[in-house]
Amino acid sequence: MRIDGHTELIAHLGHPTHSFKAPLIYNPHFEATEINAVVVPMGCRAGAFADVLRSFFALENARGALITMPHKVSVVALLDEVSAVARVAGACNAVRRDAAGRLVGDMFDGEGFVRGVRRKGLVLRRAAALVVGCGGVGSAIAASLAGGGVARLALFDVDRSAEAALAERLRIHFSAVTVSTGSNDPVAAIKELTGGKYADLTLDTSSNRDARLNAIRSTKVWGTMCFVGEGGDVTIDVSPHLLRRQMTLIASWTFSTVIQAECAQFCVERGIDVDALFTHQWTLERADEAYKLFDKQADGKGVFLM
Repeated sequence: MRIDGHTELIAHLGHPTHSFKAPLIYNPHFEATEINAVVVPMGCRAGAFADVLRSFFALENARGALITMPHKVSVVALLDEVSAVARVAGACNAVRRDAAGRLVGDMFDGEGFVRGVRRKGLVLRRAAALVVGCGGVGSAIAASLAGGGVARLALFDVDRSAEAALAERLRIHFSAVTVSTGSNDPVAAIKELTGGKYADLTLDTSSNRDARLNAIRSTKVWGTMCFVGEGGDVTIDVSPHLLRRQMTLIASWTFSTVIQAECAQFCVERGIDVDALFTHQWTLERADEAYKLFDKQADGKGVFLM
């Protein structure tokens, strides 16, 4: 990767830095697409953050900053402008300097979720959704769902103040969306909100057993439910909850390109002979043999090498 006098800097600000993944994603992309920019991890504790942010953007070749914990909330008050999604989420994870020198912030966490469910084929325009858990993750997703075109949005959280605060922010910044709160029974609430049809999309960010089950029960026939919060468990009665309703159950965790890069690095550092892991090989002309073996479900994963 070439760094010269024209290179633009993108700070990755947070603490600690050892878990940062963004440089592994963006820098190879910048190199491959010949973008003269670099993402640099910068460890910054909370007490120094405001000064560090101002000092960084005093640099003429500062292009922007990626903001991670513990600064996602505190950064909002330091910016000249933030998007509606970031205001609803109450947090920001990306900052850029515009042509007038103003610092502008946005929040991408919820947008990643929205793009994921859209890739699954879900149409959000005029849809009804239920978000269980109104903390940082739930707020970001709710904001992006509102921005993505849902018509009705039900919120549920055992912390009623968090639920009410999120609803108020949504009503201010996304007035076209009907927001429902205040029910002790999220299943009954979404039923009333949709006239008995239930939600096109439900998601749980709390990892609570009962909350997960209520989200499942709030999903309409042919609807989609997503587990977002990690940990915990849930017992599902498969036939009435899933099969008879033709419901799609998905999880937000994926084997991302970042984790793939970590696996590749693991193999390189330890000199692992990856070729030795392959038990069978076929050319495309013999693809029918490969699929016959796959169909027995007696072997591992298949890989296409181009």
